[in-house]
Amino acid sequence: MRSRFIKPKLLLLALACLWICWCVYAIASFKDRDLPARSDCAIVLGAAAYGSKPSPVFEERIRHALDLYRRGLVRKLIFTGGAGPESQYAESTVAFKYAAQAGVPLSDIYTETQSHTTHQNLGEAFGIMRQSGLRSAIIVSDPLHLRRAKKMADDLGIEAVTSATPTTRYRSFSTRAPFLLRELYFYHHYLVMGH
Repeated sequence: MRSRFIKPKLLLLALACLWICWCVYAIASFKDRDLPARSDCAIVLGAAAYGSKPSPVFEERIRHALDLYRRGLVRKLIFTGGAGPESQYAESTVAFKYAAQAGVPLSDIYTETQSHTTHQNLGEAFGIMRQSGLRSAIIVSDPLHLRRAKKMADDLGIEAVTSATPTTRYRSFSTRAPFLLRELYFYHHYLVMGH
C-alpha cells in the first residue's frame, strides 16, 4: 500500500526539480535571447542610491541607458524608483542628475518617484509613456533581473525589448548565486501573486 504513494511523490519531486532547473536556465540565459532594438525610450529600473549618488549597480544601469541614447537606439530616458525609508533622494532623481550632468537634454529625461518594486517601476513608466506618446521601450537592468521584468512588461501591455548591462557586480559564483536565488523566488512570487 505504501509503495503506491511513493511513486507519485517521486514523480512530483522530479517534476518540481525539472521546473526549478528550467527556471534557473531561463533566468540566467535570458540576456542572450532578447536584444535591444530601436525604440522610443529606455526604461531604467531603479536600484539603490547612496545619498545623491547611485549605487554601483544603479550606476551601471544608468550608464548603459546613456549608451543606448548616444547610439540613437532610444530618444528618451525614463528613470524609475522612489526614495527608501531612510533616503533623502528618490532613485530616479539621482539618475536624472547623473544623466543631466552627462549632457542629456532635460527635455529627453522623464522620472517617476513613487515606485518601490520592479512591477511598480514598470507601471509608473508605462503611465509616462502613454502621457508622452511613447509607444516602445528598451528595459534596462542587470542580466538576471530581465526575465522577470520582461514578463511583467508583457503583462502590463508595454511594447518592450530588454538590454542587460554589459558589466555587472554579479560575476563570480558567490555573488551570482544569491542574486539568482532571489530572482527565482521573486519570479515565482510574481507568477502566483501577480505583482
